[in-house]
Amino acid sequence: MLPASHNPRIKPRALRPGDKVGIVAPASNVKRELLGAGCEGLRRAGYEPFYLPSIVDRDLYFAGSVERRAQELEDMFERDDIRAIICARGGYGSNYLPLALDPTKIATHPKILVGYSDITTLLCCMADAANFVTFHGPMAAKDFAHADGVDLPSWQNALSGAEEWEIGEGSGAKPLLPGEAKGILYGGCLSMLAASLGTEHEIETAGTILFMEDVAAKPYQIDRMLMQLKLAGKLKDVQAIIFGEMLDCRQSPDQDYTLEEVVQRVLSDLQIPIAFGLRSGHVSRANITLPIGVKASLEVGDKVTLKILESATTK
Repeated sequence: MLPASHNPRIKPRALRPGDKVGIVAPASNVKRELLGAGCEGLRRAGYEPFYLPSIVDRDLYFAGSVERRAQELEDMFERDDIRAIICARGGYGSNYLPLALDPTKIATHPKILVGYSDITTLLCCMADAANFVTFHGPMAAKDFAHADGVDLPSWQNALSGAEEWEIGEGSGAKPLLPGEAKGILYGGCLSMLAASLGTEHEIETAGTILFMEDVAAKPYQIDRMLMQLKLAGKLKDVQAIIFGEMLDCRQSPDQDYTLEEVVQRVLSDLQIPIAFGLRSGHVSRANITLPIGVKASLEVGDKVTLKILESATTK
């Protein structure tokens, strides 16, 4: 487990065209053809992809043993030629890594780490324990492997050191409960946020604008996870909430209620701004990159605007 720290948030160096990016598989096994397509996508975006041959190892449903996956991640953090680390895919298995990693190999080499889904465990753990800014965004063998899989403006703003920028029109976000708030942008896949409760890497949500997204979870399961966070006190000091696109999160095609109604019923008593539909994580297209651990503001009115109020990387 990475040691807890209360130092100011550490920002990794910015990513520039021509930089070498390391691809890792901390969770489920990777299909070679999708990895190849993702590398081509990264090259088209102007980067030099690199991965270790062992990335295609398989152990049951994992990308090899936990020792292999931890060693791969440590190696990418320690290598001087690697500017950013992009996860190949999510799936399941990142929750094995916090106890397997050597803290000194991570904490002394801050770098861009990008992923979503099961990778939420690593993003939040490193944001909380190592005080790194991390990035909820497109993955190599997923979004970079497909045309229109990556929202390039947010990717470039988040990773290149833009001082202030916003995600507004075209993000898919729509208002649920109006208001304005400021806080630290934080979050990821709802299933993984809920699964952290009671563990050494339990999420730290006080003072945050909390982003939550998921895929193929039924509305009652979303309800249950939100209630779990609520009963655990994790929503008490949250300043605002943004939900993702929530792809395929329905009970049946003919259900007579919406997921938005479920969310409002569970969370309206918090009396904070809530938006729904921001396209980051499990998405239908153009995955938006969100920097985790930076100051942000959310305005929910006739439209939704998320403003990033500081750079997420250093130039």
